Amino acid sequence: MTRRKVRLGLLQMRMQEDPISNLERAVALIERAASGGANLVCLPELFTTKYFAQYEAKDEVPSELLDTVPGKASGLLSAAARKNGVVVIGGSIFESDKDKMFNTSMVFDPRGKLLGIYRKTHIPQDQHYFEQEYFTPGDTGFQVFDTEFGRFSVMICYDQWFPEAARVSALKGAEMAFYPTAIGTVKGIKQTEGNWHRAWENVMRGHAIANGMAVAGINRVGREDQMSFWGGSFAIDAFGKTLKRAGRDETALLVDVDLDHGREVREGWGFFSNRRPECYSRLTERA
Repeated sequence: MTRRKVRLGLLQMRMQEDPISNLERAVALIERAASGGANLVCLPELFTTKYFAQYEAKDEVPSELLDTVPGKASGLLSAAARKNGVVVIGGSIFESDKDKMFNTSMVFDPRGKLLGIYRKTHIPQDQHYFEQEYFTPGDTGFQVFDTEFGRFSVMICYDQWFPEAARVSALKGAEMAFYPTAIGTVKGIKQTEGNWHRAWENVMRGHAIANGMAVAGINRVGREDQMSFWGGSFAIDAFGKTLKRAGRDETALLVDVDLDHGREVREGWGFFSNRRPECYSRLTERA
């Protein structure tokens, strides 16, 4: 029996000031990944802009940073998906919708059809991650996108620290989880808790094992003012094995994933069949 395998293209980018230049670079990386046989490609968080949320929001947001759905990014990504015959996960954009602003991912099928959007649920507020001053918490809930190359969820950066998000996505049928991300070190801030990079990868490794699904983290690279983004985009299989990891340079990382392996983990270890939801009511209570 033929196993269900897919090839991922994890598009690790270095961002420029000009959103149009970033969009053009994203399209070029999609084409590079597709030429290498990728079936699904994923861009980083906020891939059309530099990471503006490292500064407190003191003035009105520049209009060139904002986009809509549909809009400039959706048009170009739809065309790229159709031209290359791949599923495109549009990392995320700074979306304006009426009087609200969201951190939003878009998903396109290989014919260029917009399958849906996901708006970032958990919004951080920390030194040089002042996102609550820019983004409204997402209102889409956790989405699972069903494609010819498998069922997957998309969550965005800070969502990765919340095991509930991964579990809900898996219970809704996700075989893979993609985490477009913008994370790195900050000048002048020490990593007193421990190694941030290692924790970032390890928490997603736990999601992969606990939910029997492959997980991919897609980061940006380069220095942007006070922040140095470490890259390190990676994919982990459904039992925690790192399949491939990028370095600190811009790249289209190609990774093969065996979807049947995830099914075997879920069935063999009984993480879903042996759940006891009646014991978990505390999970829905506010701390």
